[in-house]
Amino acid sequence: MSIVAVQLGQCGNQVGHEVFNTICGDVRGTHGLCSKKENEAYHDACTERFFSEAESGVPVARAVLVDMEPKVISQTLSIAARSGHWKYDDQSHFCQKQGSGNNWANGYSVHGPRNKEVIMNLVQKEVEKCDRLSGFFTIMSMAGGTGSGLGAFVTQCLRDAFPTSFILNHVIWPYGTGEVIVQNYNSVLTLSHLYQSSDALLVHENDVIHKICAQLMHIKQISFRDVNQVIAHQLGSVFQPAHTAEAGLHYSRNPLGDLMEALVPHPEFKMLGLRNIPQMPENSLAYSTFSWPGLLKHLRQMLIANAKMEEGIDWQVRPPCPGSSISSSHSTNKLLHFNTSIANLVILRGKDMHSVDLGSFRDPSLYTSWLNPQDAFNAWKTPRAFNKYEKSASLVSNSQFLLKPLDNVVGKAWNMFASKAYIHQYTKFGIEEEDFLDSFTTLEQVISSYTNL
Repeated sequence: MSIVAVQLGQCGNQVGHEVFNTICGDVRGTHGLCSKKENEAYHDACTERFFSEAESGVPVARAVLVDMEPKVISQTLSIAARSGHWKYDDQSHFCQKQGSGNNWANGYSVHGPRNKEVIMNLVQKEVEKCDRLSGFFTIMSMAGGTGSGLGAFVTQCLRDAFPTSFILNHVIWPYGTGEVIVQNYNSVLTLSHLYQSSDALLVHENDVIHKICAQLMHIKQISFRDVNQVIAHQLGSVFQPAHTAEAGLHYSRNPLGDLMEALVPHPEFKMLGLRNIPQMPENSLAYSTFSWPGLLKHLRQMLIANAKMEEGIDWQVRPPCPGSSISSSHSTNKLLHFNTSIANLVILRGKDMHSVDLGSFRDPSLYTSWLNPQDAFNAWKTPRAFNKYEKSASLVSNSQFLLKPLDNVVGKAWNMFASKAYIHQYTKFGIEEEDFLDSFTTLEQVISSYTNL
């Protein structure tokens, strides 16, 4: 089954380009110790999932590109075509001459309704190229106007037009120090609206990816492209084909459906986080060796301590022992930092992955009490190495990982709203104070639900 990507705004288009580039590079690259037959099956599954029939031998990405300014889309189309390995369809993009000015209301209330018909026609044409549609993967930021405002509007349109298809929104969380003065307003409005339309939100935090670039990739002058390539690597590690328990020796045919089934057991809990291990500069790979027990020990502790990368993990954080009572303030403090999960998915790629013991991820103390740990944990595997890593493991988690950032964004937006700062910029495009209050209410409920796991 195929996934149609919808790239929204400058950030969404730049990240989307890197995702397709990473996927194409992985398919063309080395494939470890897996057989020729296995490699061919992987190639075919990936092509069906992400690319439509090749034009003159060059695969065409299953994607619709949308931005209100032409510059980024023009660059994106050109760079992809120049690679010679894949391209975008020349007719599958839409742009105008004027952006949304970092105003969510402009993207949502003006550009969205005005351009709905032409954007949805592009989506429909892309869907018609699929033999079977798994769903939509939208890529957008929360801070600006087009990606967030138009992105929220387009997601609602996708839900209305394709009510039985899965929608996964990939959301880039803004830098905490601030890119845009009204980014907290834009973020609150985006998240609350997506929560109504989307099946799940897969979140990457810019601050976290920036740290990975600096501390793990050892990049001195970090560019947006560096950040986007790390995000693309992590996304590829999840969305490239893998064997699920149900699929057996065949590659999964319904990637978004399988992801939702594994990770979203209840519509109140839709926030997904992603960790990938190892991650390092390409020139270091030849000198590095990894064992599965070592990788999974780190990955499990990253989950427990809510660490976003393998450096600087707090190894003191432990899940509570069943039936134990907390006797000291030190123990209490460590338990407060413990990250409770609803569901987790581990994806293993590389040699000897069938011998891996994943029992530590089935520990009932990792999960909320209202789900059976056997249902809350899933594993996907493939002997085919990913993106030049001999062994790699990814963890997609529906947990409390985003509680603190979400609480911060809602708190900052509420403080601005209480003093009526910049509200007039939104009301002039039809977003009323009631809309803000509804958004705050929605996200306060999300915070409460995750807090009480």
